[in-house]
Amino acid sequence: MKLAILGSTGSIGTSALRVVERHPDRFQVIALAAHSNSERLAEQARRFGASHVAVGDASASAPAAGPGVEWSTGEAAVAALAALPDVDVVLNAVVGAAGLRATLAALAAGKRLALANKESLVAGGPLVMRALREGGGELIPVDSEHSAILQCLRGSAATGAHTHANTHTQTETHTHAHAHTGTGVRYPEVRRLLLTASGGPFREWPAERIASATRADALRHPTWDMGAKITVDSATLVNKALEVIEAHWLFGLGYDAIDVVVHPQSIVHSMVEFVDGSVVSQMGFPTMELPILYALTHPDRLDDGATRFDPVAAGPLTFEAVDHARFPAFGLGVAAGRAGGTATAAFNAANEVAVAAFLADRLSFSGVSETIDAVLQPHQSRAIESLEDVLEADSRAREAARTFIEAC
Repeated sequence: MKLAILGSTGSIGTSALRVVERHPDRFQVIALAAHSNSERLAEQARRFGASHVAVGDASASAPAAGPGVEWSTGEAAVAALAALPDVDVVLNAVVGAAGLRATLAALAAGKRLALANKESLVAGGPLVMRALREGGGELIPVDSEHSAILQCLRGSAATGAHTHANTHTQTETHTHAHAHTGTGVRYPEVRRLLLTASGGPFREWPAERIASATRADALRHPTWDMGAKITVDSATLVNKALEVIEAHWLFGLGYDAIDVVVHPQSIVHSMVEFVDGSVVSQMGFPTMELPILYALTHPDRLDDGATRFDPVAAGPLTFEAVDHARFPAFGLGVAAGRAGGTATAAFNAANEVAVAAFLADRLSFSGVSETIDAVLQPHQSRAIESLEDVLEADSRAREAARTFIEAC
């Protein structure tokens, strides 16, 4: 299986390369891309024998990847790797809305897309699903929560399921009560999806303490080792709102049928409730390598020599309701999802700008949700018909967010 790994120097990308390293007879790296870390990218290219390398930041220095390696720069160059003829599977682990172009390119080219870039579906859900239908590719989620749902649903595939990607016929509103993966498999017996959230580092903090949380506080995640941006998103619970929107597009359920519960142990990765009241969950110790491997090999499972699961070591498993008052950004994101159209692109863009400002010590932690709210309040959502619609909404929201932050 020949792979293109986009975002290879980040948390998901490096985890994917560890998976590849354990199975050299199964996977071959053809292409690698990163945003700006050209030095590390070049080292990865040499180590894994990649023949194509791209750096998203056009101002970054050219990577010294060695002879016989084609390298290029810019977002378009990263997207071009996703459509290389000799690539079978594209793992898109680009951070933020910047990953949308590569997602569309991979699906238009009929590739299997292992999607870790949730913002693609959040910002451009209608475009992604259209590219999936028209390109005939596959869309397999990498997020641990959505991978868990897919694995839970797999057991019900005996109900006359088929796997042709171009059979997707949903409307944007997804008002009908059935679920399906990006491969077109339908599950009419699904009642509800339950995404789990760790609760982040501030799960037990009072509201006044959360408001003054520092960068170091927010990056101290209790169970997951992730990049800075997604770690802050976990602290605000924005990440969970993004995942609710992503689940809406991936599995075709309306927002009333997608719930979130806080599960601080991060052992149960998500649950599916069926119409008869049965609930199926997927469990495992927190590691991204398992959902990455599953996305690459689905529907098969590959013996990875993983540590055996010990339920005794996992200890008691507890669940709590989401506290909307202490984590207002979560509700803002779900409301944007319900509004549909360009509202989700604006939500994502405002959050990206706010998180960058927080990480640069230019915005308070509470200012992240305040920025999102200030951008969404006047936003007039419009239907998404083209990539230009998404880019315009994204640009306007970023400018509004920057204006708000400068005035703080």
